[in-house]
Amino acid sequence: MLQTTRTSSARRSDFDVTNSVQVSSPEAVLRAVEALYRPTWPDAPLEPLRLSFAHFERLFAGEVPGFHGVDTVYHDRQHTLDITLALARLLVGYERQAPEGERLGGERAVAGLITGLFHDVGYLRRADDQDSRNGAEFTRTHVSRGARFLEEFLPEVGLGAWVPVAREIIHFTGYEVPFAEIEARVRDPRDIVVGHLLGTADMIAQMADRCYLEKCRDRLYAEFVLGGVALPLAANGGRQVKYASGLDLLRQTPDFVAEVREKRLDGEFGAVYRHLEILYGGRNPYMEAIDRNVDYLRQVLRSENWRLLRRNPPIFSAVTDPMSTMRGLMVGYIKKVWSGL
Repeated sequence: MLQTTRTSSARRSDFDVTNSVQVSSPEAVLRAVEALYRPTWPDAPLEPLRLSFAHFERLFAGEVPGFHGVDTVYHDRQHTLDITLALARLLVGYERQAPEGERLGGERAVAGLITGLFHDVGYLRRADDQDSRNGAEFTRTHVSRGARFLEEFLPEVGLGAWVPVAREIIHFTGYEVPFAEIEARVRDPRDIVVGHLLGTADMIAQMADRCYLEKCRDRLYAEFVLGGVALPLAANGGRQVKYASGLDLLRQTPDFVAEVREKRLDGEFGAVYRHLEILYGGRNPYMEAIDRNVDYLRQVLRSENWRLLRRNPPIFSAVTDPMSTMRGLMVGYIKKVWSGL
């Protein structure tokens, strides 16, 4: 039986920031979500959540017809579940402090969480994506692909009325649509709040990951290569070098985190991460973990001792040996790019 509530002095690599929930396990995360939701929204429709978690597990395992399982090495099953748990905590923290007229209500909280659960489903290859070899190739378009999925899926769990909202607020997790456009299309301010909480959860949970630094170097860089982010096309048709290597990505990470905090977390999202504090006695374990990760990275960068980044946590993928497969695709992509110039 999985232990999901015991804490220990050493944080485990596939556990959440509090070291209390195993975020590689859909079952464990669903239990934690239900424990948060029941006292907050006693009348919330939890059956759609249960159905969604069951479908998520089958979908990411490659057991749903029409879809390949997850094959991205950074945006794996644990990544999604970690963000989903953080979102549940943010939604509950907001609800416990919001004035009565601004409260979300149980159904909106359920629909918002399901949107979070499938916020990265666009990385999964569909059967008709015949020209793709890995989900990372959809890095630039995965949010729109996720919106398409939600349009198809939400009616199946009795939440079809939330499709117009979900297909918009999922874009708070990406860069495809300017936030001003999203907010212009979403009528209810409470839905915009859910979108801000969703976008915040997406950022803070991954940056607070115990192995965030190693995952950026070894896994996110590979996805950025295949997704055309590391070596994007320039205006003249040539190639830019945005990230020359996984180490180069790490060198740029402190500035990235600072920019995300200033422009997104504290700026466009209005510091809604502070709604976590009511759950933790005024503390914010996510922001504290992010600060520790950045501080440690700065030490590594000063020393250039890359052996200090030695963690190699498991990848929760539907593919056998996903890292070797990803490296092979990445090397092939880079050779193709440079040979074509």
